[in-house]
Amino acid sequence: MRIGELAERTGVSVRSLRYYEAEGLLHPDRCVNGYRTFTEDDVARVLQIQLFYSAGLCSGKIAELLPCVSGDDTHLVPSPGMTDELEIARTRIQNQISLLTTSLSVLDRVLAAAKGTGTAEVPVPPRPVRRHRGIHV
Repeated sequence: MRIGELAERTGVSVRSLRYYEAEGLLHPDRCVNGYRTFTEDDVARVLQIQLFYSAGLCSGKIAELLPCVSGDDTHLVPSPGMTDELEIARTRIQNQISLLTTSLSVLDRVLAAAKGTGTAEVPVPPRPVRRHRGIHV
């Protein structure tokens, strides 16, 4: 199949598929005329790539992890060697959730104060101390 059909079947843009190839995530064959050709296995591979992206992994990590995965897009079977990388990604996502939860809480307090339903003052979370030319700010 050609790239347009792969895009249609996976719901991924042609541009993204070209990016996956450039990043070494996909390895299509080429026809004599230079057109990319893909197989049914590539459909499953694209869906696996999308799954890893949705888990917050970057293309470099996905390239490392794809050879360690078997199965199709509905039944991934990661190898035990993947657990360290996946735990790191999980911790990063948990930290992002924590930061977003804090931001949401501050926004809720600001909205409540603006509507007159909350306290007049909205505490601002502490900022980290930064050094500029050896001086503490």
